[in-house]
Amino acid sequence: MKIAIISVSKKGYELSLLLKEHLDKDSTIINTDIYYKDVKNTFKLLFYEYDAIIAIMASGILIRSIAPLIKSKVCGPAILNIDENANFVISTLSGHLGGANKLTSKVANMLNATEVITTATDVNKKLGVDVIAKDLYLTVKNPKEIVYFNKAILNNEEIIFRVNSKENYDFLFDYLNENTLEIDVSIEFTSSINTDEIHVLYKNHKLIMKIEDIVVGIGCRRGKSKEDILTGLDKALDDLNISKKRLSKLASGEIKKEETGILDLSKMLNIPVNFVEMDKLTLFKSEDIHESEFVKSKFGVGSVSEASALITAGFDSKLIYKKTAFDGVTIALAVSKKD
Repeated sequence: MKIAIISVSKKGYELSLLLKEHLDKDSTIINTDIYYKDVKNTFKLLFYEYDAIIAIMASGILIRSIAPLIKSKVCGPAILNIDENANFVISTLSGHLGGANKLTSKVANMLNATEVITTATDVNKKLGVDVIAKDLYLTVKNPKEIVYFNKAILNNEEIIFRVNSKENYDFLFDYLNENTLEIDVSIEFTSSINTDEIHVLYKNHKLIMKIEDIVVGIGCRRGKSKEDILTGLDKALDDLNISKKRLSKLASGEIKKEETGILDLSKMLNIPVNFVEMDKLTLFKSEDIHESEFVKSKFGVGSVSEASALITAGFDSKLIYKKTAFDGVTIALAVSKKD
């Protein structure tokens, strides 16, 4: 997640610096940038450039600034509102699909503040269908239908998940089993839908979700075992709350194609591994990559784990876990963007 923090007062700016210090330590936060004053014009620049915007200011200033920019439920960032004394962190926009509710809880915990979340499913302790999509990295193709499903969930009505009978959806079944007390669901199997889709049904409504690829980028010192790599991977997946069953591919640089630890992990997880050519790693550029001078001096490229994950995930992919070192192993995760 790429986050912008904007404030209007000196006290708010000081809080911005403190919050950035906390967020930068979180591997699920890819970048955090700070902006100060000139709120109206700054919001116009930030609104479609960041995954989340944290506004440290009065709610009236925030609402007047973003109101002209809001076009739909799915194309804006998560918006959080914090008072300059850090008493309250308010999830203001895109609570589910944008991740504002979860970010609100995270930020409130960092600042020892009170979180304020008002979405109906959350306050009624129900699991919204858009939360499921966000948690499992599924792209909702027809988001206008979401409202009908969440109303059904609030009314304790059954919704149906329909999947292809020839594909493995254990990650979905495990997730739903863990949340059986929150929603009433059943599963249907068919061969008539695409294997990379999940259809959710309620009466005459159908929600179509595309399964995005999640790629693990790996960098490691020579001789690291699969257990060494798995220790780092398990920590990363725990931070993201993702099951190993949800992973699509492993990736690394071609200089690691003989590393038995990576190859053994690929076999153990039954996930293919892609070793990216060094010239592709050298030429690849992204604002999200955190280059290492040590790696560049040793291998001639600034990034292995992040770049290989992004390249393997494909065009318009993005990092969801920045490179993090675990005793000689570096892990990064990227998610694809499907049409």
